[in-house]
Amino acid sequence: MLITMSEKDIQRFKVLTDVREKRLRQVDAAIILNLSARLVNKLVSLGAQSLTQAARGRPSNRRYSEHFRIEILKLIREHYSDFSPTFTMEKLTERHNLSVSKETLRQWMIADGLWLPHSQRKPRVYQPRYRRDCLGELIQIDGSHHDWFEGHSDKCCLLVFIDDATGRLMNLRFSETESAFDYMLTTREYLNTGAC
Repeated sequence: MLITMSEKDIQRFKVLTDVREKRLRQVDAAIILNLSARLVNKLVSLGAQSLTQAARGRPSNRRYSEHFRIEILKLIREHYSDFSPTFTMEKLTERHNLSVSKETLRQWMIADGLWLPHSQRKPRVYQPRYRRDCLGELIQIDGSHHDWFEGHSDKCCLLVFIDDATGRLMNLRFSETESAFDYMLTTREYLNTGAC
């Protein structure tokens, strides 16, 4: 009978062979294998077959039937083809009262070509944006909400105008909120200073 063994099983077999051939004591083998001396004795007497699981390589008794898998994949193709496995699982439970784990769905969807694992996806290519050459060519505007006055006043928003070419702060203004009206007032201030 052919026995397929993992690397861990092979290492255990070598230790048990040393015990059987009296090159190693059972107590020492128990420490190496992190097992009890009694279990080491049992494994030595049973041989190599005792190291591998009897069910290794056989399908699980708890697996879903092929008919059920086909029905689920049919539902996914019809209604949820662009959903992630997690969202698909939620919708199958919610709308169809079908309970399948997220990982099982993910594996089925990958096998059926409905989902691409992250490791196989093409990375997005982002076009780098280089800084502008001249002062005033591009002004970036942002608002920062913070307790700027450290409790001496209400929290407010600092509206900042930053030149892209130099990184210089062109205009600053505190306002209660970050609204379009406040941005218009701050833009008017900036334009009236003649900095542009």
